[in-house]
Amino acid sequence: MLNPDKILQKAKTSPFYRRILNWSLARMIPFNKPHGFKIVEISDFRIKTIIPYKRSNFNHIRGLHACSLATISEFTTGFLLISNLDMKRYRLIMPRLEMDYHYQGKMDSFAEFSISQAWLDENIITPLKTQDAVVVPCEVKIHDAQGNHLTTGKIFWQIKSWDKVKTKVS
Repeated sequence: MLNPDKILQKAKTSPFYRRILNWSLARMIPFNKPHGFKIVEISDFRIKTIIPYKRSNFNHIRGLHACSLATISEFTTGFLLISNLDMKRYRLIMPRLEMDYHYQGKMDSFAEFSISQAWLDENIITPLKTQDAVVVPCEVKIHDAQGNHLTTGKIFWQIKSWDKVKTKVS
């Protein structure tokens, strides 16, 4: 059986392993599968994803639907965060999402999000030593293939240690 951590590490430099990662994510997150979201670039602290210009992502005037753009913003930020935090140690929940729409998407478009180790330490790791949970805002921008700025999303993620979670996971 393939190790998810090894696939992720290899996907950072290998197009083949990036395809395996995207194939796996489409099955692990079935809600996103019809959208055809894919990770096109990933490194330790940066991710770039694509939202294809296709019918399942259209609104009534054949532009990229606002909800599809919001969903890829959530996916992009959440995936980079969880890939930098230990999934067995931390739980992520999105309590709020804010989107500003600047331009109508009429072609493949790309969401980009980046962080740093210092940002993780300052905003998540250190505060969780003295708090039960933290909420971090993550700004993600989407541009189309011609460079037009479509959206700016602010995705708020609540992060807490699993030992502080009061509800049971079945």
